[in-house]
Amino acid sequence: MTTPAKTLLSSTRQPSPELAALLVRLKPGQRIRITQTIRVGLKQWTTTVTGAFRGVNHLATGLATDRVVEDEIVVIAVHFTKEPHGELSSVTLDEQSKIELID
Repeated sequence: MTTPAKTLLSSTRQPSPELAALLVRLKPGQRIRITQTIRVGLKQWTTTVTGAFRGVNHLATGLATDRVVEDEIVVIAVHFTKEPHGELSSVTLDEQSKIELID
């Protein structure tokens, strides 16, 4: 799935230009490492996962209520297969997300 960098826009947080450029270059099957910072209340930690890239698209989120289109929240979702057991997984990106290509 090839996606132009300009279409990797999110209504909430934009990916860095470097991350957007990497996402459009990735091909299914390439190994990636995703690092994200999680924060709950005052606690914060970093987590990392590796896997095979499957694709990237947008995820429109929202409440199950009647809302105007301008209230939709759209985030970028990266889909991958986790190592070593082949679990299909996805993460949504924020400004702290890092993705590296693993050779």
